[in-house]
Amino acid sequence: MPGTDFQFTVRHKKKKPPAIILRKRRIDSPGIYYRVDSMFLKCLIDYFGESLFVRGNLDSGRLGWLFGREIVPVDDQFDPIDYHAKLKINFDSVKINYPELLR
Repeated sequence: MPGTDFQFTVRHKKKKPPAIILRKRRIDSPGIYYRVDSMFLKCLIDYFGESLFVRGNLDSGRLGWLFGREIVPVDDQFDPIDYHAKLKINFDSVKINYPELLR
């Protein structure tokens, strides 16, 4: 995200990527966090849309803030430390939590 320290992709591939961990924002979190999550999710929607996608070098921390809600595993075989793990966007959750992204 330009002008901030937030990034959406990892600059290099590690032998073992950091795990995607479910994270929840607190109600009193600074507004910038919502804006960054929103921008990241908007990028994913614009690029992947309804298609399945692999985790690749997307930032695991950034995915973690949306994981289990707006970003969900494709199947029960999901491995949170696999670059090839398949994900998809849960548009029902996006409609509830980020409705401005679907207008």
